[in-house]
Amino acid sequence: MIFLANRDGLDNKRIHRRIKNRLQSDSVFSSVQLRVSTPREPGPYRVTAETDPKDFFGDSSYPIERVRLEIGFDVEAGTDADYYWISWIEPERSLLLGWHQDDDHPEHGEVHFQLNQSDSVTLRESAEYIDKHPMAVVEARLDQLPDVIHAVVWENGTATGIE
Repeated sequence: MIFLANRDGLDNKRIHRRIKNRLQSDSVFSSVQLRVSTPREPGPYRVTAETDPKDFFGDSSYPIERVRLEIGFDVEAGTDADYYWISWIEPERSLLLGWHQDDDHPEHGEVHFQLNQSDSVTLRESAEYIDKHPMAVVEARLDQLPDVIHAVVWENGTATGIE
């Protein structure tokens, strides 16, 4: 369910509870948790969930069995737009990819897409800005996730970019 009502009532804990409820309602996610962000993470909260990508994509040939999805918003950042971080993490392949709407890389605009392999950034580029309620942003990014993940270029076990 997408809730597009007045944004004035939004606060960080409420939006993260809604994200948690959204992921729990989807049978492909397990171990859905709301947690306080660590000091090294931006934003006040994170919702984490695990999934089997074979179920998530409906693709039995996907090469790994467990991934983690992490979603965090800061809707009280005092800026013109919410900040958010949506990451797909495959620990087995040391892969992280996702969208960040923050002020860390202004050269890439308001939103950037990032692909990390191990501890290094493989790709960082501008991404589509979505000017909607945070729940609509979550839905849009979840819809985009399969195409983006399938577009990752692999060479000798290393993610080298996006097609």
